Amino acid sequence: MPRPILATVHSAALRHNLDRARRAALDSRVWAVVKANAYGHGIERVFEAFRAADGFALLDLAEAERVRALGWRGPVLLLEGVFDPRDLELCSRLDLWHTVHCDAQIDMLAAHKTQAPQRVFLKMNSGMNRLGFAPERFRSAWTRLNALPQVDEISLMTHFSDADGERGIAHQVEVFERATQDLPGERSIANSAATLRHAARTRNDWVRPGILLYGGVPDFPEHDAEHWQLQPAMTLATRLIGVQTLKADDTIGYGSSFRAEGPLRIGVAAVGYADGYPRHCSTGTPVLVNGVRTRMVGRVSMDMITVDLTPVPDAGIGAEVTLWGRSSKGALLPIDEVAQAGGTVGYELMCAVAPRVPIAAD
Repeated sequence: MPRPILATVHSAALRHNLDRARRAALDSRVWAVVKANAYGHGIERVFEAFRAADGFALLDLAEAERVRALGWRGPVLLLEGVFDPRDLELCSRLDLWHTVHCDAQIDMLAAHKTQAPQRVFLKMNSGMNRLGFAPERFRSAWTRLNALPQVDEISLMTHFSDADGERGIAHQVEVFERATQDLPGERSIANSAATLRHAARTRNDWVRPGILLYGGVPDFPEHDAEHWQLQPAMTLATRLIGVQTLKADDTIGYGSSFRAEGPLRIGVAAVGYADGYPRHCSTGTPVLVNGVRTRMVGRVSMDMITVDLTPVPDAGIGAEVTLWGRSSKGALLPIDEVAQAGGTVGYELMCAVAPRVPIAAD
């Protein structure tokens, strides 16, 4: 039989979270952000649940082709735009909207031969300092684009650096609004955190929720999933494949990083960093065994972790181990808690589930 590890994508949770995003977005239209293979959930697995979105936003042309192959005829946005002049040919053929964030992309459009003008999203660097035109250059970029016969409608966008934190968005909103004053075109400025935390200030034509669609909390630990009424869209679960009984001073695993203070029963679970479980998780990281919360002990190995069975004395080989998500007993272990224990964020855990882990949808 196959190794007993499985990631499950919950379609009902995806639908719920999309509806939650729409309610938070007030009267804005909603992009379903499905970059990075739908944050590791699989574009094909989330597609039906996200059909109620107004459009799909992603990064590369291969993902755009997959969305079109599934039958989507609505808007598809390339969030980083094109990387090569030949990409514009596929944008024309697939009717893709694409971001323009630099002069090189305008040059590509100017040289592109097309019968159908393209919809573009002109991006401003309002303070994130990744992609986009500086505010003082934004109008000249818009003017150049607007003069091209290859360009149809121009929308305006930016991205927030601190929508999930204390600094907030006011400084970037002010920059964006000042630089775009009187420019025509739809606006898109809100990510997940801004959609949830700053809806009144970011209610524009389009919002771009990503992590919240998958049940991740953009401002964890300040708020949790229950606060934002989000549901986990992925469960990673496995089984115990071994049990050991330790006596005082016995150690566990590589480096003997955990030493038993007294008699201790531990379970060995079939999951490790080769499956995408974070190696930096250490003793105390929460796990569920048969729906009961307990802790990991020792180091994460390539293929195994060890867990404290004290709270579940009857658990033996074959017992269910939930690494994140919802157990078959209904108990919940938020992915953000596990990520925090590993010194990372839930985004990374979702995206890092390894190819050797089977994934199913319910």
